[in-house]
Amino acid sequence: MPGNLSVDDLNAAISAGEIDTVIVGFADAQGRLIGKRVSARLFQEEVLPHGAEACNYLLSVDVDMNTVDGYAMSSWDTGYGDMMLLSDTDTLRHVPWVPGSALVMADLGWENGDPVVQSPREILKRQRARLADRGLVAFSGTELEFIVFDDSYRDAWAKGYRDLKTSTDYNVDYDLLASGRLEPLLRDIRLSMDGAGLYTEGVKGECNLGQQEIAFRYAEVLETADQHTIYKYGAKSIADAHGKSITFMAKFNEREGNSCHIHLSLRSDDGEPVMAGDGAHGFSPLMEHWIAGVLATLREFTFLYAPTINSYKRFAPGSFAPTGIAWGVDNRTCALRVVGHGSSLRVENRVPGGDVNPYLAIAAIIAGGLHGVVHELPLPDALTGNAYAAGVDHLPTTLREAAQLFDESAIARAAFGDDVVDHYLNQARIEVEAFDAAVTDWERVRGFERL
Repeated sequence: MPGNLSVDDLNAAISAGEIDTVIVGFADAQGRLIGKRVSARLFQEEVLPHGAEACNYLLSVDVDMNTVDGYAMSSWDTGYGDMMLLSDTDTLRHVPWVPGSALVMADLGWENGDPVVQSPREILKRQRARLADRGLVAFSGTELEFIVFDDSYRDAWAKGYRDLKTSTDYNVDYDLLASGRLEPLLRDIRLSMDGAGLYTEGVKGECNLGQQEIAFRYAEVLETADQHTIYKYGAKSIADAHGKSITFMAKFNEREGNSCHIHLSLRSDDGEPVMAGDGAHGFSPLMEHWIAGVLATLREFTFLYAPTINSYKRFAPGSFAPTGIAWGVDNRTCALRVVGHGSSLRVENRVPGGDVNPYLAIAAIIAGGLHGVVHELPLPDALTGNAYAAGVDHLPTTLREAAQLFDESAIARAAFGDDVVDHYLNQARIEVEAFDAAVTDWERVRGFERL
């Protein structure tokens, strides 16, 4: 894609004075792009061949970057040492919204050469390897919604995120008029992402006030997760430059939440689609087992699809966010929606929200699908009609419940390993404890005078 760089391209751009800085980034446990900016010369001489150092606490902090107890990989007792940022040169790209800069995604390793297994990118790479052992390759696309505000990020912070002005005044789902007022920002985001090597498909309005969705072409799953992470960082940066702000919160207010539907399909390692076949609905046996496995693990893996307290506010009946454990053919009330046919046949997982860590969610889908394939799980009947009103099992309704299901999941521990499961369970514990200790606006409104 235009916008991607080879090492030779980068060296030529540095020599020409077009690039002076390289951003070395990775996704943290919350899915945020973090890292460091290094001079182009240092990147060529030291970082590219040897890596760069970063404190190992970066996978073991809360959202506010506070150090917290309970992590095995880093603590005060172990001295908060370094881990290595090892550049994946396949991800080198221009960063049009940061003049003079290129960006590369890094894998995380210890100084002895071992990978940091708790790294989101490493977690997904291990699930990709499990697919490769079966001669399979996964492709995915993430549909990430967000809300645009006319307030800048700093103004929103100063207001305590209250009384913000949304960029539209009413439901603009598929609207071309009111959404057009956002086009200077949206066009800048789209063109900037194209300039960074992402394949932008288009943009559409959504139901909540100021809500939009920019979609990108599907790609191999690791590339999709990298691009998702870069896009969130870039979209926020570009909005900030426009004096606006955007949020990917799963549920900003009581209206429609921000979803992140994840589409995933499989091919053989020689590029042949393997989900279509001669069975019911045009499925292959592998497709049937795959859906059955993802469905069977939805409750145990919900924490990887919905990682924050706020995630669970989105699961509301009649909201287009799922509540029931069901699958259906082109049925948006189900957690799993099957769409396409033939070579385009794929499963859309509608559980994740805009706050999802894409590496963890895609890894969970693969682990669930492989569970179904390995054990040849039978596919339940497709649900027709309204899944909200059907007598089916439901997703967990709180982070506390989801974390307990993840903790007790033998499937999760077998697929991801105890080190990974325990690391992210501690993240859930920290999130729950922080929320339990907080006093909210809701409590003040109800209790300040009237109680």
